[in-house]
Amino acid sequence: MLPVNEAEAIILNEAQPMGVSDTEIVDLWEAVGRVVAVPVTSRLDFPHWDNSAMDGYAVRYADVSQCSAENPTILDIIEEIPAGYAPQMAIAPRQAARILTGSMMPSGADTVVMQENTRTEGSQVYILTAPSQLGAFVRRQGEYYQAGAPLLDRGTLLSAPEIAVLAAAQCVQVSVFSKVRVAIISTGSELVSPDRPLQPGQIVDSNQYALAALIEQAGGVPLMLGIVPDNPQAIREAIAEATQIADIILSSGGVSVGDYDYVDSVLADLGAKVHFHQVAIKPGKPLTFATFSQSMQPEGRSVLYFGLPGNPVSALVTAWRFVVPALKKRSGLAAGWQPKWAIARSRQPLKSDGRRETYLWGQLIPTPQESEFELATGSHSSGNLINLARTNALAVLPVGETQVKLGERVKVLYF
Repeated sequence: MLPVNEAEAIILNEAQPMGVSDTEIVDLWEAVGRVVAVPVTSRLDFPHWDNSAMDGYAVRYADVSQCSAENPTILDIIEEIPAGYAPQMAIAPRQAARILTGSMMPSGADTVVMQENTRTEGSQVYILTAPSQLGAFVRRQGEYYQAGAPLLDRGTLLSAPEIAVLAAAQCVQVSVFSKVRVAIISTGSELVSPDRPLQPGQIVDSNQYALAALIEQAGGVPLMLGIVPDNPQAIREAIAEATQIADIILSSGGVSVGDYDYVDSVLADLGAKVHFHQVAIKPGKPLTFATFSQSMQPEGRSVLYFGLPGNPVSALVTAWRFVVPALKKRSGLAAGWQPKWAIARSRQPLKSDGRRETYLWGQLIPTPQESEFELATGSHSSGNLINLARTNALAVLPVGETQVKLGERVKVLYF
């Protein structure tokens, strides 16, 4: 059996990112959750012009630098500048303009005095406190960003802050990587879809739906190819079809050593390069990882194949541990595709036989002091899907470690 870290290294080495041929241009409102394919620049400076950071008065620093409450400077108010208004007059010595936050600075003014430090009488303002420095409360044009410089790099995931930046930069369209297409196959003659009557001996295919949901959450496009019976020809046809339409293929079941486990032999028949068949992980030992010819993908990338265990918990644990990072890396993300780890105190004793790297499911719970791990109640069997609900983290006991005591710290993989 291959150690988990070695299996991860092989998978991520094969998960090469999308390239220039895998891009599309989308409208800004469709770009949430997508990955930037071409570096974004803007023709605009940020701020677009000098503007005020406070409600107050735009003044010349030379006029007010020595004033105080006992010796105020008196200035004539020549204009009011609300937001969205272009100043019409220049500030001359002993003059000021009433200005609001975000409003454009008038010519001649170089400083803003906040209104709390002033008193007005008619058309004059008394400056009661000298500004701390020249340029106080003025946001200079280009202070945050200068037109033509890189704004968002290739590989940036677009979420709310990035969408705000693009909107402010008037980038109404953006070049993004195509979404990773993931074909999902459930193997097993005993399986039946959730909408069909359940006969004795049959099992509802939950893996198809769980994996599709996971792929969607990770930013991919799930291609649900349905249930394939335990028949070598049917499995061969399903996998062959998947290689033509997908960047990644997930099958669940059929990768153990039973009489009806045909996946590995089918992979060999289709010319796949099988990298490994088993990983020292619990749950999830029977895990096949293979790649199909690079000619099936542009720019020399292989189609990645994951033969996941059929047990529902094993399928999800191995997908969380191996598939999601590979999908995120392939999506073109420059960073943030690696598994996310934390250290938490365990609220219960955790046990393992120590022979394989063991993953126990539950919840990572933040507290004022530090995060804590709450083990899911009930049996931690790979076939017990029920107590997997509300899972957001997996506690990890490495090979050779048989227990974590109540209150001890444990390494946690969180989603």
